[in-house]
Amino acid sequence: MDVTEAEYQHPLMAAYWKQLDTRFPQVEAVFEDCMAEALAVLTREGLDAYLEAARVIGKLGRGAEPMLAFMEEWPSVAKSVGEAALPPVMALIQRLQKSPNGRAIAPFLQTLAAVARRLQSQEQLQHYLDITLELKARTTGSIHGHHTTFPSPGLPDFLAQAPSLLVQLSVAGLRNWVEYGIRNYAKHPERQKDYFSLQSADARAVLQRERHGTLLADVERKLDLYLRGLWQDSDHLVPYSTAFDEIRKPVPYYDKLGMRLPDVYDDAGEISGLDRYRATLAHMVGHRRWSEAQVADNWSPFQRMAVEFFEDCRVETLLMREYPGLSRIFLALHPKPAEDACDPETTSCLRHRLAMLSRALLDPEHGYRDADLNDFVARFHAILEKGESSTREIAALALSYVARTRRPSDQLAKVHFDGTVVDYRDDNRQLWKFIEEGDEEEAFDQKRKIEPGEEFKGLPPRHYPEWDYHSQTYRPDWVSLYERLHPSGNAADIDRLLQKHDALAKRLKRLLDLLKPQDKVRVRYQEEGSELDLDVALRSLIDFKGGATPDPRINMSHKTSGRDIAVMLLLDLSESLNEKAAGSEQTILELSQEAVSLLAWSIEKLGDPFAIAGFHSNTRHDVRYLHIKGYSEHWNDEVKARLAAMEAGWSTRMGAAMRHAAHYLGKRPADKKLMLVLTDGQPADVDAQDARLLIEDARQAVKELDRDGIFAYCISLDPKADEYVSDIFGRQYTVVDNIQRLPEKLPELFMALTK
Repeated sequence: MDVTEAEYQHPLMAAYWKQLDTRFPQVEAVFEDCMAEALAVLTREGLDAYLEAARVIGKLGRGAEPMLAFMEEWPSVAKSVGEAALPPVMALIQRLQKSPNGRAIAPFLQTLAAVARRLQSQEQLQHYLDITLELKARTTGSIHGHHTTFPSPGLPDFLAQAPSLLVQLSVAGLRNWVEYGIRNYAKHPERQKDYFSLQSADARAVLQRERHGTLLADVERKLDLYLRGLWQDSDHLVPYSTAFDEIRKPVPYYDKLGMRLPDVYDDAGEISGLDRYRATLAHMVGHRRWSEAQVADNWSPFQRMAVEFFEDCRVETLLMREYPGLSRIFLALHPKPAEDACDPETTSCLRHRLAMLSRALLDPEHGYRDADLNDFVARFHAILEKGESSTREIAALALSYVARTRRPSDQLAKVHFDGTVVDYRDDNRQLWKFIEEGDEEEAFDQKRKIEPGEEFKGLPPRHYPEWDYHSQTYRPDWVSLYERLHPSGNAADIDRLLQKHDALAKRLKRLLDLLKPQDKVRVRYQEEGSELDLDVALRSLIDFKGGATPDPRINMSHKTSGRDIAVMLLLDLSESLNEKAAGSEQTILELSQEAVSLLAWSIEKLGDPFAIAGFHSNTRHDVRYLHIKGYSEHWNDEVKARLAAMEAGWSTRMGAAMRHAAHYLGKRPADKKLMLVLTDGQPADVDAQDARLLIEDARQAVKELDRDGIFAYCISLDPKADEYVSDIFGRQYTVVDNIQRLPEKLPELFMALTK
């Protein structure tokens, strides 16, 4: 069907398709799946902006690839950094389009979701966009004196490597790494490409140099568990960079969107970066528990600053009561200003006095001699000895301190800052409320999500990486995989296939009886089971005759003890299965149905948990994974009906399907996990021009499975499989030359692998 004739059952979906205004058949194939994810994530306004942006990208004249990448990736980007990031993203795309760097649009969009998940805030994403623009501007048209003639040689490679770079670097470190590459290789195209693709030695050396500290993205899960376990608190952790505001370094804070933390913390003496994060979060938790916002309109800056210092010390004292070990971290991170460090004749010593006071309030061994300081330290602890106290009480004490210690020199322009910054504390914006609200107090908790209608419900795509053997790195989120329950057909068709192989089934049954573990265990008191439990049945009959309510659990079943194997049968459902088998009137698909039916019957007899799934693909944007039998299902008419409806089409992107199958098999509580892959050809897809690309990716997927304790074994129906199958599976494969014998070979092979 031509794209322009596309019809959708729901009028709303048809309206969305019309709004998209595209003629790309590749987009039509995944449109409903993309919309299902977008509807679950985006607001109504965000959805309109999403479709308009996709329409604009589709009209750039660069084919379907950028449009597909945007439609698949943007819902995930919006979920990570917010819908408001779309205008700057589109602005960058337009600038790339108007320059010689239009070919960089596709790699930019392909990695955008992975970058956004790593950065987790719009501010951080904006820094990344600025770095990209800087690289484009300084390396475009600068080769041998030519202007606006040559695209940036390193830009596409940088965009492809950005997710892996951000795994190792903060945004500031990324900027320094890019700056080194621009400075040294702006006029050397080949060396520039080597640098930004991480192939050159100095690229890796500079990367190691810029790697420092503890990245928030690496410890986010630990910190989340720390918040939940120790403090019974939880919130979204949002990173920011400290390297892009030289005038005023940002500090931690929290608001309705989450707890804002630096994207990297270096170790501070004996305190690790992780413990610095813990100290910051603990301090925020203290404010969330015990601080109450005060009206700030009529208070001077000095008064507000004093209240903040006193309140910070109050919540930290209460935190240390609950977990005394925090005192070591707080005191190690808190500066200890020397008493005579500030000259009040020439300098405003306001911050210096408050920093000394703060240290003294936390440290019983502070050693300061100032009489006013020691008096207020004693009054502070006297208040807290009565209980938790309140922000209002501490604010009154702070105002009293201001009244007693105010000096004329506090108004001097020169302010003493050395040793006065307590950098693990937040900026206390939550401590103040204003009678006259300004722009800064606008609400941040607007509803960000709409529920999709019932007609659009479905599983959103899963994004999997793909191995690039040229660069020896993964392409992050490269493949979009859509999973569905396989449609049903007629279960009686499978029963007829089993009757056709009745003699083979009897022979297999004898072999299965030998393989069955003999140490069966009875499971009694079952409402449904394989046989009647006579003792319970007689007791229930007596109860019934006596007028009592009988126990309905009169059956029992058996489970085997001693054979602990979970099996995943993964079927290649590509177009080539529709071909006739050599020397047979049946297609390879029909013979595969017979073989899988016999195998499923055999595994059910053995009692092993198993699942069956099929897959095929139509480019990396549209890999289909079809559930035929789940682990919790028995070999029944519902499963047989799905198997009977099997159809073949499209191509064979094997690596992504194996990774997704491993997602389910890996969760099974079994001692041994076996994945059987039944295929009739080598991994291939219409968008993979390099024949080795998907073979190498499948090989890497087998390595991943082996690392995770899953044994992958291939049954190939391709007579030429010896040319490539050993590259993927090593020695873990069998080639069935005579496909007509597949129904016999497949169950026997399984029994040989698991006996």
